[in-house]
Parts: sequence; C-alpha cells; structure tokens
Amino acid sequence: MRLLITWLINTLALLAVPYLMHSVQFTSFGAALIAALVLGFVNTLIRPVLLLLTLPATLLTLGLFIFIINGLMFWLVSHLVSGFYVASFWAAVGGAILYSIVSWALSTLLLKKN
Repeated sequence: MRLLITWLINTLALLAVPYLMHSVQFTSFGAALIAALVLGFVNTLIRPVLLLLTLPATLLTLGLFIFIINGLMFWLVSHLVSGFYVASFWAAVGGAILYSIVSWALSTLLLKKN
C-alpha cells in the first residue's frame, strides 16, 4: 500500500512541475501516471549504474554532476513516454530539480514515519 501511495505522490509532484516550469508539459493524467512509473524504474535500474560510471566526474565537481544525471534520467523518460514533453536538456535538469523538491515536500507532509 505504501508503494502505491508513494507512486501517487510522485505523480502529483510530476504534475506540479508544468505549473512551475512551462517547458515541461503533460497531455493527460494518465501520461503523468505512466511517466512517474517509468521514472521510478529508470531511477531504480539505470541511475545507479550511471552514478558508478561517472563517479570521477561527480567527485571532481563535488557532487554537482548528479544534477546532470538526474536531468538525463528526466529527459530519457520524456522520450520514452508519449504525452510527456520536455523542451530541452536544461529544461530537464530544472524539471528534475523541481520534481525532487516537490516530491520530497509531499512525501514529508503525507507519509508518516513508522
């Protein structure tokens, strides 16, 4: 049940991004649900491999390269899911940052610690 609630929270966070940034768009609520699911899978499966492969660059930039990786994951999902559009790579980086902040805030407010 907690996984389903987390998925819905992430979907709501993803739906909030176009209101804060006009270069990210959704065509429907269903596209946002699918994008949140795919983003979860991409962040679970691909992101750790990329973090490991880019560890020297991440260390050299004192961790700032992680923003680039998050943007790449966000941009990748926009290419995989129809109905989810991101205008450019830098818009994806900004959208990923906003998505992370909104998702964290909603999770903090709505999920209780056990």
